[in-house]
Amino acid sequence: MTSQPARLRKAVLPVAGLGTRVLPGTKTTPKELLNVVDRPILSYIVEEAREAGIEHIVFVTGRSKGAIEDYFDHQIELESQLEAKGKTEILDQLRAELPNAGEMSFTRQMSPKGLGHAVWCARDIIGHEPFAVLLPDVIVDSRPGALKQLIDAYNEVGGNLIGVEAVPESETHKYGIVDPASREGRRITMKGMIEKPAKGTAPSNLSISGRYILQPEIFDLLATQERGAGNEIQLTDAMARLMADQLFTAVEYEGVTHDCGDKIGLLKANVALALKRPDLGEAARAAVTALL
Repeated sequence: MTSQPARLRKAVLPVAGLGTRVLPGTKTTPKELLNVVDRPILSYIVEEAREAGIEHIVFVTGRSKGAIEDYFDHQIELESQLEAKGKTEILDQLRAELPNAGEMSFTRQMSPKGLGHAVWCARDIIGHEPFAVLLPDVIVDSRPGALKQLIDAYNEVGGNLIGVEAVPESETHKYGIVDPASREGRRITMKGMIEKPAKGTAPSNLSISGRYILQPEIFDLLATQERGAGNEIQLTDAMARLMADQLFTAVEYEGVTHDCGDKIGLLKANVALALKRPDLGEAARAAVTALL
């Protein structure tokens, strides 16, 4: 009889990146705090983690990212003014995002050595338990959220899971691609992964899209992981090593992915999510139609 997987309580959000693809907008504002409609990208990511049942979020920050900590704290003057003016609806929205005591931790990646190194920086806070990783510039528009879909699969199969989505075969050279061994519905047992395969060589059209559930043994591998693509410590390289000993399952989640770390991706996210808003959708559609 298969034992129940250990409960997943924690998530790592690596927010130390410079956001070079959306400069100059990120010169003074962390890319994770750029707006999509009327709230920061990071607000959507934290909402997804909470919906999935995550109890503790670990932010791996870097220099010039202090505004992220400030965002998840009380703004006393602002809240007082809103309260005095009777603007209770927006005040309730602001307060709903604030963490409960002990729900968030912040640790520093002292130098930009890559995603794998950023995740490794959270090792002492995560401890010896499974954890999720959510890339903080990728919004997945889905119900239930992408991470909730991964956790539901994790509770059935355990091991390590990677969120994936299908992309056109002509585009596979732009992404990390999983190498499938077998498939059952939306779950794919993996036998490998390839980072940006040459055109025409991809083993599938399933791209890795910024949502992971990993076992704590990944930390030992990251500690000794040599630099890879971009002269950085790559998370995918350590995952490929871990795959030799542990089960990896890809989950093709239902939803639409928006890469908000890209200028056009950020623009598309603003338009798509505005159009879906009950309070803004009609006006947004009229504005977009007028421009076209």
